[in-house]
Amino acid sequence: MSRSESLAACLRAHARRRLDRVESNDGGRNARSALALLDAAAYAASLPDDDPLIAMLDRAGCFGPLGCEDFDPGEGGHRLIRHWPGGEPHELLLALPAAVHASA
Repeated sequence: MSRSESLAACLRAHARRRLDRVESNDGGRNARSALALLDAAAYAASLPDDDPLIAMLDRAGCFGPLGCEDFDPGEGGHRLIRHWPGGEPHELLLALPAAVHASA
């Protein structure tokens, strides 16, 4: 699995969890977040592994110390993804390194 595909798989998994959340009176927040994460996953899957955004995530350690593991942004990155309210997909990817380093 390429780094782009691994990143996309992680984002899709978070989107599925948001869709599975049942909260009364959430006003569609979980659905909107899930759609934003699915959009980000599609965007991530379209990136080549040598894209600067993928390289930035690699430098932040999101693909393990050697850059060849599955995407794992650590607790800070997962927290950012879990609470992503929406926005442009590249904004989420750009915000991940700071979240990774803040929790390290």
